[in-house]
Amino acid sequence: MAVLPADPAARNAVLDLVSAGSDLTLVVTPERLIERVLAAPQSGLAAMVTGWEGRDLKSLFAEESWAKLSTRLAGPDTGSALELNHAGPVQYEFPVRYVLRRLPGTDTLLMLGRDLRPLAEVQQQLVQAHRAIGRDHEAQRELETRYRVLMEENSFPLLIVSETTGRIVDLNSSAARLLGAQRNDLLNSPIAQEFDGRRRGELIETLARNATNDDGDFVDLNVRRTAQRVQVSAKMFRASRDRLLLCRIGLSESAQSRESDRSLMMQNLFEKGTDAVVFLDGNGLIKAANESFLHMTDSHSTSVVIDRAFSDFLSRGAVDLKVLLDNVKRVGHLRHYRTRLNTDYMGEVSVELSATLFQDNGKQIIGIVARDSVVTDRVVWPATGTENEGLRNVMRLVGYSTLKEIVDETTEIIEKMCIEAALEMSGNNRAAAAELLSLSRQSLYVKLRKFGILNKETDSPPQA
Repeated sequence: MAVLPADPAARNAVLDLVSAGSDLTLVVTPERLIERVLAAPQSGLAAMVTGWEGRDLKSLFAEESWAKLSTRLAGPDTGSALELNHAGPVQYEFPVRYVLRRLPGTDTLLMLGRDLRPLAEVQQQLVQAHRAIGRDHEAQRELETRYRVLMEENSFPLLIVSETTGRIVDLNSSAARLLGAQRNDLLNSPIAQEFDGRRRGELIETLARNATNDDGDFVDLNVRRTAQRVQVSAKMFRASRDRLLLCRIGLSESAQSRESDRSLMMQNLFEKGTDAVVFLDGNGLIKAANESFLHMTDSHSTSVVIDRAFSDFLSRGAVDLKVLLDNVKRVGHLRHYRTRLNTDYMGEVSVELSATLFQDNGKQIIGIVARDSVVTDRVVWPATGTENEGLRNVMRLVGYSTLKEIVDETTEIIEKMCIEAALEMSGNNRAAAAELLSLSRQSLYVKLRKFGILNKETDSPPQA
């Protein structure tokens, strides 16, 4: 840039020309005082910069902006563009991007600024839009959670079906159980294939017609997988430019009668049966017990057994419970498990347990039936080639004493018999057998090889 002319009129003309491409131009003296302020008419800054001339440059900027500007001014070169915030006692604040230039041959500073308020407004709108999107997303998640809770907590089986495609859009767990399949397998599958003798178009047309009928008629259908007779009612609504059918499924009157009779019989069997019945959750806590179980354990009421660990009633405690839970969760059921139950008055009852695993509202439940085996104790112990009753008594100590204590008083044949008995009691589960014998798994495998019980061709011990 050439040196500004000395003539004031010519000097002002040159400054007007230079500042024509800027929204705001500041001419700063070497003493950092504002010599002149030029604001473009279209910028709308004229009213905000009134009274700036003659003021100290520092007084025009916010504290952090002045720190940046003073650092730049202290250097040998004014450098590239700098974004600064103006602030003042009149409570105004606006951003400006300045390009700093020193007039050739002088220490006068020329600050050419571009008003950033439009850009700041756009950025603010963008931030607000992001916040609005975030709020909408949270609101959508909240609504989705409410919808899912309402679907799952509803005791009636519910299906949502697209009228356009005839496919299942959503369903609750009750509907999945009634149709006899997993929820994920039923999603997006044609609804017609879940019922016998119905074509897709015919079934959807019938449901849609009933959905618009004020009488609320039912459609009688047969579930393909479970062969149950059901009644389906439908309600039509629109969502996402698609017409959907909310289908409510219920058992037919005859099926309801049979279901009611069966529930009553099962309830009577539970309450009045001679076998002790107890239901556990997946962690082994008692959730229900019948009168026979209370009688067997000398418990005076259900209040003292509900939410109590079943291991409290097992003579081998946590070892017995772990064997029970591991086997029933792995296979789904367990039969003829021999153990002893503790009573509330320091007694013991020899019992035979059977267990079954099933799901209830998505939670694991284990039903256990316990029979008193004092009279009909017919445990089949491994053949020993001897009728010595003392040896049989020793074998009955398995699980109640450590293997070392038993072996100290017996021979190697008794050790073999005890290992075989533990394997039989645990359903050939070697990890459980090791726990029953208070052995490490590695030690058990050593003894299995010693007595020729381990099949070396198909089994191998776990890695250390």
